Amino acid sequence: MADGPRRTADTLRVAAIGDIHVAETAVHPYRDLFAEMAERADVLVLAGDLTNHGKPSEAAVLAEDLRGLPVPVLAVLGNHDLECGEVAAMKEVLARAGVHFLDENPCEVKGVGFAGVKGFGGGFERMMLDAFGEPAIKQFVNEAVQEAMHLESALRQVEAERCFVVLHYAPIAATVQGEPPEIFPFLGSSRLAETIDRYHGQVRAVVHGHAHHGRYAGTTPRGTPVYNVAQTIEKEGGRPYALIEV
Repeated sequence: MADGPRRTADTLRVAAIGDIHVAETAVHPYRDLFAEMAERADVLVLAGDLTNHGKPSEAAVLAEDLRGLPVPVLAVLGNHDLECGEVAAMKEVLARAGVHFLDENPCEVKGVGFAGVKGFGGGFERMMLDAFGEPAIKQFVNEAVQEAMHLESALRQVEAERCFVVLHYAPIAATVQGEPPEIFPFLGSSRLAETIDRYHGQVRAVVHGHAHHGRYAGTTPRGTPVYNVAQTIEKEGGRPYALIEV
């Protein structure tokens, strides 16, 4: 449930945002926003594209704005974060500021499990790309399959009755509507939704980014809520981040 009016004692509130694209020349670009998110939620989630080019210097700017927050900060990577090939160094900078990366490393906060991966493209439903033909196509599809398998592995490790999934790429077409149809295959993959729906009932909500001009909310085929939390997406309350209760 997003922005629910009532909150029970066992409800966990998650503040989620994606595609913040921090630049190395920025000066405290999100300090005030993160403080607001931490005040309103129990957990802060970053849904990929934390930086513009995946540079450790960009991560250092983000780390300054995250350091010392009173709530856990959980994250997955986005495609921009892999651009420079310095993922390990970038993650180390952010880990020192308290960021926990979910990729195949799920965790639990106050009785709610969190699992996440970057994800990948490949298209949706009947238009999903198959591993047929040229080796390059097979390699592309294999990347999508591997990311879905990584998510499966993470979800298997979650013991909590309630689970929250964090992605960068979209698992459904509904939340990328508004983007040019020609680029849908590069915005996400139904293989992610297939994995999520095998854990229907345990997974209570899914967030992703990447589709800057998509729609805020949709559901997987089995009805699990999915939210596009890219900061450019119009959300309830007019905020650049989403508040989701699980």
